[in-house]
Amino acid sequence: MDIGPPIEQVPEGHRAALFAGFLGWTLDAFDFFLVVFSLTAIAEEFHRPDKDIALSIAVTLAFRPVGAFIFGLLADRYGRRLPLIMDLIFFSIVEVLSGLAPNYATFLVLRALFGIGMGGEWGVGASLAMEKVPPRLRGVLSGLLQEGYAAGYLLAAGCYFFVFPHWGWRPMFFIGGLPALLAIYVRLQVKESEVWKKTRHENWGQLGRGIASHWKLFIYLVLLMMMMNFVSHGTQDMYPTLLKRQWGFSPQKVAAVTALSMVGAIAGGVVFGLASDRFGRRRSMIAALICALAVIPLWAFSPSLGLLVAGGFLMQFMVQGAWGVIPAHLTELSPDSVRGFLPGFAYQCGVLLAGSVAYVEALFAQRMSYATAMALTAITVFVGAIIITALGRERHGIQFGG
Repeated sequence: MDIGPPIEQVPEGHRAALFAGFLGWTLDAFDFFLVVFSLTAIAEEFHRPDKDIALSIAVTLAFRPVGAFIFGLLADRYGRRLPLIMDLIFFSIVEVLSGLAPNYATFLVLRALFGIGMGGEWGVGASLAMEKVPPRLRGVLSGLLQEGYAAGYLLAAGCYFFVFPHWGWRPMFFIGGLPALLAIYVRLQVKESEVWKKTRHENWGQLGRGIASHWKLFIYLVLLMMMMNFVSHGTQDMYPTLLKRQWGFSPQKVAAVTALSMVGAIAGGVVFGLASDRFGRRRSMIAALICALAVIPLWAFSPSLGLLVAGGFLMQFMVQGAWGVIPAHLTELSPDSVRGFLPGFAYQCGVLLAGSVAYVEALFAQRMSYATAMALTAITVFVGAIIITALGRERHGIQFGG
């Protein structure tokens, strides 16, 4: 007798896990961008040039692989929940202490420690969420999860707009301690990954051998994430400078145009994540990157303000559209037994390798306009990302723990 297709088994508590992963990445980005917004004020208080505070941002990025390494190993050995709770509490404490830093040296050390916490959250949160969500919705929910980063940027902009003019930069970092409350939510509402329970390693030696056996996959993921970070940082980090130098915008106008582009980022992540559920991960990423190539003239060389805003919105719609597929794609490529470690560590190593792109753009801009420098960089990194994505494989919609 025909009983119809099998009913998809949805892991218990997937909504709570997704919410925790999204909010954790949002608050991570929120805390990170507080330094970006308040850079000049921090420099003035510590009597340091802007470049010294900018160095603290680079130090945060440099220490993210350390956090991914530590918390990723813990996630594969002891489960996803406990390392996620530990990480949320850790970077919440460090963020509050950043607001209490008495001098530049202390601030720099605290931002390095924050980098460890920031690097640990994505891999653990993404693996927990993606292991729990329904496979048929993994792409669109991946897009939602990843765009927590853009949501954190918007929250930081709002905090800077409302809090900084009245109370200065330090209270903003006290607000950055909110992730500690999320740790309570994870403890009470989020259940452990059933996939991890089925595939966990019995000892550290077994885990180490499991990770080492997938070294070729790790190298590919690092190269993919290096190119994807070139794509995102190459179109984001120097964009405010382009708006200031090329268009002469005020800080308020820069913030408004950039914030609108982040709205495009959130929309793009969800749209292309949804497309990847139907058409595949690599096809959707490549389509987004090709569309981003087509948007470059509007993004960099717009003849009017209206077209400039449209170009910024569309560029981040496409760039973060490709990025929205990443949590699903990386967790699907990673074997069950090392999923807590492999995606997050590869991601953060890619961040480290791509961290020079803003400096390269600034060097180019000494010989040509910012618009030309960023356009040439964008063309190069988009083409590179398309090639690396196409050379890989995918495991679209696989059942974890099977």
